[in-house]
Amino acid sequence: MANAATEQLRAAGTALHGIKHNEFHLDSSLIFQNLFSSISQDGPSATAETRPKTRISIFFLRLENPDLPRSLLSSSWLPHVSFITLTSIPTVNANKQSSNQHSKLPRIRTIAWNPNGHLIATGAADRTLRIWNPEKPQVKNSTDLKGHGGGIERVAWNPTKEAELASVSSDGTCRFWDVRNKACTAVVQLGGEGLTIAWAADGSVAMVGRKVIYQFSRNQPFTDETLIPITMHPTPTAGTPSPQPLQTNQTAFTYQVPPNTLLLTAGDGSTKILDYPSLAPLHSLHAHTSACFCLDLSPTGRHLAVGGSDALISLWDTTEWVCKRTLAGMQGGVKQVAFSWDGSYIVGGSDEGTGLEIAHVESGEYVYALPTTAPAPCVAWHPSRYWLAYSGDPMGLKI
Repeated sequence: MANAATEQLRAAGTALHGIKHNEFHLDSSLIFQNLFSSISQDGPSATAETRPKTRISIFFLRLENPDLPRSLLSSSWLPHVSFITLTSIPTVNANKQSSNQHSKLPRIRTIAWNPNGHLIATGAADRTLRIWNPEKPQVKNSTDLKGHGGGIERVAWNPTKEAELASVSSDGTCRFWDVRNKACTAVVQLGGEGLTIAWAADGSVAMVGRKVIYQFSRNQPFTDETLIPITMHPTPTAGTPSPQPLQTNQTAFTYQVPPNTLLLTAGDGSTKILDYPSLAPLHSLHAHTSACFCLDLSPTGRHLAVGGSDALISLWDTTEWVCKRTLAGMQGGVKQVAFSWDGSYIVGGSDEGTGLEIAHVESGEYVYALPTTAPAPCVAWHPSRYWLAYSGDPMGLKI
């Protein structure tokens, strides 16, 4: 690797360690406030007797000793920590849904908290894009954003604007929304199915991944994987497409402002570190033995987590870009991985098996097993609390 590229790579890792996060103070009285009740989400042709019920609950980690220093919150301090699940009781339908019927319900494909943690966006295969307020979980208080003509593949909030959401869909568009008035503020044509989206830390650009499948013959399909930068000022505008030689499953910018480094997971088991805006390769991490599906940067900037189809999560030190440890508690391919707000804990989501395993990052120990009734491929931590939103219920979203 050239000297200039080496210096940029080291700078990218070093700069991550200076990221500051919000102070966290949990009032124990919050535990019993706003207990979430059942909510229902009506399908397009559902009736009061047959429509499926979506339930929402709250799951979070509570400090028994609120004065415990955050730096000491590790697996060795588990006596001071308890995990609480507040589960609502769904309304019983006159005609009970069978497990087979539940399995046919459109699954949530993507979830994301907005920057201040007051809203959650969910996207599903049935084109439903909905904004939820955890403090008011009734469906009447949610916002349904209409406009996509295909399944929602990924949602992401502008990190600098609490009400600006971006969504990509199999309909070949990236849409930008002002959730305050349900308005779609811009539509960018991608020229193929939208798969991924990642914002730069300053909200100046969103990187979108698209896929186009060309069928030259019955047995020889060709897939075109392309990254498209969308600059936001003065209006969202697609830049020059950059074809990728390998399947690209997820991207993320590092935290530099302005952005200068992009991370992406590839189908050959590697994680690429690219220069931005040129997208020239800087380095490749040989992360897994098969396809890498997802990645997440620790909010503290100390670690990069990569999840693969080999059911492993690898944790990388971002200073020297070396693998510190591998977590092997997953039952199937890791579809999403997420750090807690302070970078202390990590969880992976999979569409195989049931349950979620929460691990302590520094020790690599699994500290809590969260049971689910169905696979939970989507996971997202609250930006300033130990609240975890996940899709491990065939009836809908849980928090």
